[in-house]
Amino acid sequence: MRRLSILLADDHSMVSAGFRKLLEPEYEVVGMVEDGRAVLKAAAELKPDMAILDVSMPLLNGLDAGRRLKALMPQIKLVYLTMNSELDYAKEALEIGASAYLLKNSLPSELLRAIRDVVKGRSYITPRITQALDEAFIRDPREVSRPTHLTSRQREILQMLAEGRSMKEIANILSITHRTVRFHKAQIMQELGIHSHMELLQYAIKHGMVSSI
Repeated sequence: MRRLSILLADDHSMVSAGFRKLLEPEYEVVGMVEDGRAVLKAAAELKPDMAILDVSMPLLNGLDAGRRLKALMPQIKLVYLTMNSELDYAKEALEIGASAYLLKNSLPSELLRAIRDVVKGRSYITPRITQALDEAFIRDPREVSRPTHLTSRQREILQMLAEGRSMKEIANILSITHRTVRFHKAQIMQELGIHSHMELLQYAIKHGMVSSI
């Protein structure tokens, strides 16, 4: 019987190595990548059954990478394993079509349980997040919403700007012109009412695009 194939995505290679050791007795880990754009490339080549993603990753965050993965490979199962306990991130992951959302301080046995549930066609959300989502919804359903008025390309460029990449670097990564990147940056700042690079960084951190560390 063919084993479930899994792609691991985390910008800390030691973390991925630990997860690989945990999973390999039962599943086939077909690859480990460290940024969101590498997730898309590896998934296209390796065709995994499941991707285990962190939310905060360079070049393209895990939420945007997951959204693109689902568009390209609707059958892939997305499992988020992250330090981000913010409700907005969990809610967006579920809206994208994630099958599970766990925190990195969960016990190893919880990750294995989540994967087994997903394989059986069920969803799994760590109890801490489930309780917080329920409480937030009772208070005000709008509390668990995340701004989505930027386009996918704008969010991608915003993240890389906040990571400190130059417009020339971004143009090379995305295979577009420097002028196009500059145009997108101006549109982003106008859309968000932002007037400085520091405000761009603060917005990106607040909305889970880059880490504050």
